[in-house]
Amino acid sequence: MRLLSWNVNGIRAVLKKGFLDFLRAENPDVLCLQETRGQPENDILERELPEYEIIWNLAQKKGYSGTALFLKKGLSYDRVQRGLKQSAPDEEGRVLYVEFPDFYLLTVYTPNSGEELKRLDYRMQWDKDFKALLNRLNKKKPVIFCGDLNVAHQEIDIARPDANRKNAGFTDEERRGFSNILAAGFVDTFREFNTEPGQYTWWSYRFNARAKNIGWRLDYFCVSRSLRARLKNAFILSDVTGSDHCPVGIELQ
Repeated sequence: MRLLSWNVNGIRAVLKKGFLDFLRAENPDVLCLQETRGQPENDILERELPEYEIIWNLAQKKGYSGTALFLKKGLSYDRVQRGLKQSAPDEEGRVLYVEFPDFYLLTVYTPNSGEELKRLDYRMQWDKDFKALLNRLNKKKPVIFCGDLNVAHQEIDIARPDANRKNAGFTDEERRGFSNILAAGFVDTFREFNTEPGQYTWWSYRFNARAKNIGWRLDYFCVSRSLRARLKNAFILSDVTGSDHCPVGIELQ
């Protein structure tokens, strides 16, 4: 089973930058998207991708946030859930998940702490709530979660750690929040297969950062430890353009 995840920085924008060609070439069983910023007004995706069922979780604010799942038709799943808590609306469309027979799959767009860390407290509460959701699900069956988690976990995951220690995405608080999530029973799949520096998934549009590979690893696939034996590979598709992020993926036996 091949699963991909991509922060597309706007589904309408990426459709003009080769998205359909990318999806046809990669042919994943599941594609998880973040920052969709809505959905196309017409039926272009349904028309061009008849082999996929598409599920959206849109933000209430137009042109903002949002997640989606593209599932190969024929995959068996039991339910769709939107948001961290069933009792609260997912106003920003940041969490979308389905229950497969043998695991849960979540696509997640974690909030950014913002300029001058104005949203850091909100982000820290988010991490706690997200961890609680993962724990609830993991008690029932294994979990796979993926997406733009808006944190470079270790120094190896960022090109310039010393210059960014107090910036959103590399604060001690955010890194500790992600460590706590992993410690609850999850594996950062990419680091199971690749421990080399210089492996990033996001580059600023400024200062020619992507060409210079001055980047951050913000996008992840994480799995319950009980799924580790099923992992065949985890990878970053750094050559894929169209967004300031690139896709990441895993293959399961």
